Amino acid sequence: MYAKTHSASVLGIGAFGVEIEITVETGLPSFQIVGLPDNAVRESKERVTAALHQAGYGWEPRRITVNLAPADIRKEGSAFDLPIAIGIIHAMGMISARDLDETCLLGELAFDGSIRPTQGVLPMVMMKGAKQRFVVPARNADEASIKQDVDVVGVRTLQEAIDHLTGLTVIASAVCDVDAVFAQATLHHRVDMSDVKGQQGVKRALEVAAAGGHNLIMVGPPGAGKTMLAKRLATILPPLTLDEALETTTIHSVAGLLPPGQPMVTQRPFRAPHHTISNAALVGGGVGVVRAGEITLAHHGVLFLDEVPEFQRNVLEVLRQPLEERRIRLSRTRMSVEFPANFMLVSSMNPCPCGNFGSQRRECRCTSNDVQRYVSKISGPLLDRIDIHVDVPAVDVEQLAQAPPGETSEDVRRRVIDARKRQAARFVVSEGVFKNADMSAKDIERFCVMSDRARSVLTAAMQRLHLSARAFDRICKVSRTIADLDASTDISVEHIAEAIQYRNLDRPFWNA
Repeated sequence: MYAKTHSASVLGIGAFGVEIEITVETGLPSFQIVGLPDNAVRESKERVTAALHQAGYGWEPRRITVNLAPADIRKEGSAFDLPIAIGIIHAMGMISARDLDETCLLGELAFDGSIRPTQGVLPMVMMKGAKQRFVVPARNADEASIKQDVDVVGVRTLQEAIDHLTGLTVIASAVCDVDAVFAQATLHHRVDMSDVKGQQGVKRALEVAAAGGHNLIMVGPPGAGKTMLAKRLATILPPLTLDEALETTTIHSVAGLLPPGQPMVTQRPFRAPHHTISNAALVGGGVGVVRAGEITLAHHGVLFLDEVPEFQRNVLEVLRQPLEERRIRLSRTRMSVEFPANFMLVSSMNPCPCGNFGSQRRECRCTSNDVQRYVSKISGPLLDRIDIHVDVPAVDVEQLAQAPPGETSEDVRRRVIDARKRQAARFVVSEGVFKNADMSAKDIERFCVMSDRARSVLTAAMQRLHLSARAFDRICKVSRTIADLDASTDISVEHIAEAIQYRNLDRPFWNA
């Protein structure tokens, strides 16, 4: 006896269809699953057997063989439980299911026959060549129905799925109004930029970084407010576009990070890993199954590295290629997987091991070699890829007590959104470019038009500070963003001068 059902599996942040072939024969009792299954798939035979017996579908000992095709790609996860169970009882003639060739089945079975949610449902529904009909766990139904041109049915138990597939009951299709969900999304931040007293120069740098999507590093003594400012950066970022939200939701769906009851990610991610993080956890990887790392989870959002010199040197160096390419390709013996990684890198550090170098109030006991050794934990090539370097001075207690509240995050965010709109209108003709930080060399030449005086100022700064060609491009991008905030078509001397001052770590001061 033979039956075939359809399901899907995740590869990277994409998915591919899986045909599940089941044969039930007389012979020595066994239950075999072939087709490169991982441990979770192998163990499905125990869950399937228990759930079917609990639902009243018992059978005499038989030889059951399940093949997952294509057989040369590793299958992972527990989403194959439901299609295997349906296929077994269909092959045994216990049910006569309808339209199995046009239906994709997903779901993990519990021993009592209930269906648990599974990860990666959204990419499975959106994969190329997907079926027009999906039966998924009820808790995944809203997520799966984000795709409008498929019929999604959510089921809570194995018996519900069987009754629906055999026509005994009709379950209404799940409907998700993506535009309504996206439009109703509101920012829920417990912090605000007005909480920060003083630090006007740093606030301005954060506004420029948010407006252009630029990488940023803050340097200052302990307690100056670096972490406080970084956490408030999320409150001034522009909202996700619908395409960005769908891509971000896909990543978080595969990682199992979608909050219950929330079918879409509607706010930009903010990831802040600990300094003990490993290479694989940061950029992605793993043994057998390649999973996304923090830089992919921060896609379209912010990756915050607090006290960046405390991170291992080899961990920081793996950021070089993703910061340039905006994606990461991980190659393994059996596969090569590409993950998106278009994120803002925001980091902070002390100026020296004791944190008091350059302070007017506390004595620094570090030698010049100590300072240089500490700063050099961040390599020159990595610093070149950070657009904005800004000093965060300590704030006096009197200033904290007397300073009036500053601008709210909403006020700053409004200017950031206006600047992003100007960039979106400008980059209509440039494929794959959505903000100033994404510009290529040709885009810089085309869109960063500046006066002769501004160019001469930039040339003089390049020679005096011994900046690299990459730093030249970064200054042009930042100056373009500053001009956008001023609603200026061309880049003026003032814009170039402000962009140059955001290269603090390139100054001879740090080499003295």
